[in-house]
Amino acid sequence: MSFQQGLSGLNASSRALDTIGNNIANSGTVGFKNSTTVFADVFAASLVGAGAAPIGLGAKVATVAQQFTQGNISVTNNPLDLAINGGGFFEVQTVAGDPLYTRNGQFQLDKSGYVVNADGLRLMGYAADANGAISAPTTALRLFDPASSSDAAPQATGTSVSAAGVEANINLDSREAEPANAFDPADTSPAADTYNKSTAVTVYDSLGNPHIYSLYFVKTATTNEWEVYATVSNPAGAAVDVTALGLVDTLTFETDGSLPAGYTPPSITISDTDLGYAGGVDAMTFPLDFTGSTQYGASFTVNSLVQDGFTSGKLAGFSIGNDGIILGRYTNGQSKNLGQVVLASFRNPQGLQPLGNNVWMATSMSGPVMEGTPGSSGQHGPIQSAALEDSNVDLTKELVDMITQQRAYQANAQTIKTQDSILQTLVNLR
Repeated sequence: MSFQQGLSGLNASSRALDTIGNNIANSGTVGFKNSTTVFADVFAASLVGAGAAPIGLGAKVATVAQQFTQGNISVTNNPLDLAINGGGFFEVQTVAGDPLYTRNGQFQLDKSGYVVNADGLRLMGYAADANGAISAPTTALRLFDPASSSDAAPQATGTSVSAAGVEANINLDSREAEPANAFDPADTSPAADTYNKSTAVTVYDSLGNPHIYSLYFVKTATTNEWEVYATVSNPAGAAVDVTALGLVDTLTFETDGSLPAGYTPPSITISDTDLGYAGGVDAMTFPLDFTGSTQYGASFTVNSLVQDGFTSGKLAGFSIGNDGIILGRYTNGQSKNLGQVVLASFRNPQGLQPLGNNVWMATSMSGPVMEGTPGSSGQHGPIQSAALEDSNVDLTKELVDMITQQRAYQANAQTIKTQDSILQTLVNLR
């Protein structure tokens, strides 16, 4: 007669209640994954094996397995709060460089500009260079690096990838007559008689200094022909205030009011001296493109006047897309990639070793880590910024399981009580 079966059942039910209690305690923990207790029966073994009808020795806890099912997504106001909607783990790193993994996306910036969690573990990802190009390998994401400026560098007009320069789409009134006097940019009176119309656009030099590039349109004696003159007005502090650059283009329109098919935009060059910063900035060279402009019998209209330069800008904010790309927004209206969050996945997530504080460590049972960008595969789900993944604990199920294990504990205690009663009967035999 043995108490072993009942005692093993008590131990097993006690462990199951511990697991349920831990699940309930963490029902409000962000990114927590609930666990289930897996039981196994126990049989006595001998050299020749078990008998024809062996009686077991009770139960044991085979393992406590975590369930990596998806939790609900809750919205927050912090752009660095991240929720994974699918497979994968955030990869974080200790100061010593040890990789750990978590589903808790509560991140913030530390004093050094790194993206960290509440325990100071640094979020890993791909870094971006000064031009916003993202590349491997993984590194700790740092949005503010004291070794480099967080400002967005200026771009001189005409130096973009497309080298668009200044693009103007205007309509010149075909009813206009030739001005009475020769062109004079100093003639700014309302009844100017040295040019017909004018407009202006701000262009930028290599240091991001703004310059007002003014265009003046003069009707000539030749039918359908217009001359375009230009001046550049420099910002305060420049050695030269205004430079008259003279004739920059001649537009000859067809009889239907359009520019000829062979129209070629002129290339404009403004020296560093004309910009008012001799030896201080690069000379500006850009195309002045009037493609699409017309000469109709209608009033002068500027349909579009754009240029491809911009001044420097300071980081005003950032956002994180579903693909994990951190996009910085700058005060000059530009945006640039600052980095990209990467996710880690494993063939056997149940093989991860829990370390507490919502982090796991890879083991031989979990298999090697597989890194990928969010949304790139089913193993690396997209992420949602300003959101958090709630615990996947189902309180209703846990309470029902608690009742079940409580009854199992009582039943096992009853078998011990019955064994005790039988043993007492044997002791009392005379």
